[in-house]
Amino acid sequence: MRWVVVVPVKPAADGKTRLAGVLSASAREGLVRAMALDTIAAAVVTPEVLRVVVVTADEPLRRLLGGTVDLVDEPGGGLNGAVRAGIERAAVRGDGVAVLLGDLPALRPDDLADALSMASAHERAFVADADGTGTTLLAALPGVVLDPQFGPGSAAAHELAGHVRLAVGAMSTVRRDVDVPDDLVEVARLGVGPATRAVL
Repeated sequence: MRWVVVVPVKPAADGKTRLAGVLSASAREGLVRAMALDTIAAAVVTPEVLRVVVVTADEPLRRLLGGTVDLVDEPGGGLNGAVRAGIERAAVRGDGVAVLLGDLPALRPDDLADALSMASAHERAFVADADGTGTTLLAALPGVVLDPQFGPGSAAAHELAGHVRLAVGAMSTVRRDVDVPDDLVEVARLGVGPATRAVL
């Protein structure tokens, strides 16, 4: 099965505020963009991914991405508003749609392929983050409507809404997002992509 992957990315100045205690504002901005670039690059080269749709208002990131992805303007309404705008663009072709958060700098294409393969067995599915409380990947089969519930406790919210929690292994890079300083240590141990490595 083939997928269109939606990656929402906040403006870098607004991202990863919980890292403010260990990074300057400019370093945090650079890290947000670098993590997004590495996440998107891994998705683009995953064989099961037909197209990547990036929803962002971050102009430097848009310039860096150039024509490699389908860019959508962020409509407002926070993360879920951005996700819905990306889903609307992605669903035009009738492929499976997966939402992938843009803070997975250690993401490996084979791990993403495995998660998407697992998702293809369910109408709606999701991958929980390493803590088990957040969501890093949300997926639906062609023609099935996704209702994003990103935010605190999103894993429970998605499960309650009928999405199947996928049994993705604890060490899968799909589960390793970055929110707090300890997460940076973990993804560095796994091996981050080139953009993030340059910033770190």
